[in-house]
Amino acid sequence: MGPPRSKKRRPTFRRLLKTSGVKLENKLKNRQLKQQNVAKKQRKEQKRLRQAVKGAVGETPRPLETYRKRPEEEEEEEEFLESLPTDMMEQEDLQQMTAMARQASFITRDLSSCGPVHGGKKRKSDVARSYEKVPRKMARTEEKEVIHLLPIKDKTGVIPQSVERVVAKQPEEEEQGEEQEEEPDDVDAEAEPPSCQEMTPAQRERLRNQKLNERKLTIAGLASAIVSDPIGSIKRVKELRGMLMEADPSVAVTVRKLVMVSLMEVFKDIAPTYRIRPLTSAEKTAKVKKETQVLREFEEGLVSQYKFYLEDLEQTVKDWKQKKKKRSQAVALQAYGGLAEVAVRCLCELLVALPHFNFHNNVVVVLAPLMNDSTKKVSGMCCDAFRKLFQQDRAGGASLATVRVISGLVKSLNYNVRPELCSTTIVLNMMSFPVSFAHLINLEFFDDLLNVLQDLIQAGDLSNKETLHCIQTVFTILSGQGDVLNIDPLNFYSQLYKLLPRLHAGAPNDDAIIVLRCLDAMLTRRRKQVTLQRAMAFVKRLSTISLHVMPNASVGILAANRATMHSFPKCDFLLDNEIQGSGFYLPKLDEPEHCNAQNTALWELHTLQRHYHPVVRRFAVHLSQGAPSEGSAALSAELSRRSSVELFDDYSIKDMTFNPPVASRSLKKKGHFVVGATLLDAELQRRIERALTAAEDTQLDFTAAHTHKSTQH
Repeated sequence: MGPPRSKKRRPTFRRLLKTSGVKLENKLKNRQLKQQNVAKKQRKEQKRLRQAVKGAVGETPRPLETYRKRPEEEEEEEEFLESLPTDMMEQEDLQQMTAMARQASFITRDLSSCGPVHGGKKRKSDVARSYEKVPRKMARTEEKEVIHLLPIKDKTGVIPQSVERVVAKQPEEEEQGEEQEEEPDDVDAEAEPPSCQEMTPAQRERLRNQKLNERKLTIAGLASAIVSDPIGSIKRVKELRGMLMEADPSVAVTVRKLVMVSLMEVFKDIAPTYRIRPLTSAEKTAKVKKETQVLREFEEGLVSQYKFYLEDLEQTVKDWKQKKKKRSQAVALQAYGGLAEVAVRCLCELLVALPHFNFHNNVVVVLAPLMNDSTKKVSGMCCDAFRKLFQQDRAGGASLATVRVISGLVKSLNYNVRPELCSTTIVLNMMSFPVSFAHLINLEFFDDLLNVLQDLIQAGDLSNKETLHCIQTVFTILSGQGDVLNIDPLNFYSQLYKLLPRLHAGAPNDDAIIVLRCLDAMLTRRRKQVTLQRAMAFVKRLSTISLHVMPNASVGILAANRATMHSFPKCDFLLDNEIQGSGFYLPKLDEPEHCNAQNTALWELHTLQRHYHPVVRRFAVHLSQGAPSEGSAALSAELSRRSSVELFDDYSIKDMTFNPPVASRSLKKKGHFVVGATLLDAELQRRIERALTAAEDTQLDFTAAHTHKSTQH
């Protein structure tokens, strides 16, 4: 390819003919003169630059040892400076180098001076840093929220519609923003508000109450908005949770407590009745309806905020246990105890109220160690919460997970735990769970297990309550798989029969409920394996015990007798005064099979009909008539449908009150003698008064009376 064609348009032949030769020569000369002038200016600038550089080098202080250059070297240096390719530099570069040569401060500076090399630079950086400290006045823009409306469709297509809604800021944030904008960098001390130390106690208390009322209104507004519209206001949960970091020391503790309790109630209200699972990758990419997408976003936000809330509560408890104070925290170490108690209370409430929701096992793991805490208030709240969880759990899943955590905790502490921790598991009703645990015991071990329990009872080292627990364990096991075995636990019947007289009003009333449970398992459920003699012996001894126990225990015992009489109809022999066989009744014999209970009568029912408790009287009348299901002597539906254990709890007197209230007995007023003149004769009254006044005026002389008596003799 040839050389590139010039873009400059060449004159045509016609144009050259029109232009004279003189004119063309003049244009060429003018062009050459301009080029010479430009070259001359460049040479002058280069010369000035070389002179400036050469002069700066001459002014620079030389070191102590200097070596003078030879003339040849100086000439070579000048030639080198002159040969610099300045013609290839741009005009702006030349001007910049010229200005630098004129100043030449970094070259001509005296090295012997003690000032810093970059002193001016440092001063400039200080100015910049101070400028950065000055608060900026940002342009206040109102937050806008876009509300999407239904689209409009025309000939061109679908047109989306939306409306902007201005979100009003909280008054506190606006006031804080205005204060920050109005505060300049240099403010006089007189213009600042007085500090808390300069205020009087009354002014500080007034300011604290004002702040506290503002926080309360904010908490109430956020909580109400969340509860009224949970799906649309889930973002407000984050705002409410952010108030857990209240930084004002005067109201920090109170505000945090209020926020903890408010969030607890909010989550109890808005939490669904199912566990929210995370979405799979396929579900996230699949197209769903708008309502389904909104519900998913709500569930995701709810789970995340609930998780953060539980972490805040757990961290509060940890800070209290570790006595750890954060720098950014405005709460004193002394206030950690109160905050931790509120956090534990919130966790306990969520443990009982949301056993089906997410992170329930995490709550169990946090609260289980606190059951063994040295603070009685904290350990008491945790133990009560777990008892409530065990009592209301019907499926058994939450109870099973909790028992596993407690078991691991006890083993990790080498069984050195408080008794309250283990006593919480007593309320577990093993028989109500669909999983009857008795089937897990191997049948080969039944005989050995019964022998061990028998040895424990006969050793005599156990208390009444422990003995009753052993008997209850035996019959609970036999009601499961042991029902198919041909085992007659006669010794355990005898042990319970022997233990019954130890129940009385002076003994702990809690043992009576264990007796009622044992009677239900021993007589009612095993009625096919129990003889009539044994059943009548228990009915007679229980009737005797009902005279010596508290009224609720008496009601429960009579209800157990009623169930036994229904299971063994021939027990009505005890309602007849005639002897049914040979021998006499032996009330002190501890063998129910040989005490001849058929030769006695239930005379205790006649005494119980005059009992001060109305329910006891009602049961006594009912049993004395043979426990009929119809007629005037029949019980009401409320009493007949309830078990003996339920009646024992319903009529408990642990609050020192009777249920129903016992009417006070009215006493007849007896006539009594009234001392006064109205009941005496007027003449007799005058004589009595005369005699009394005469006795007061005269002084008795016993010596005179003695001499008078001796002279007569």
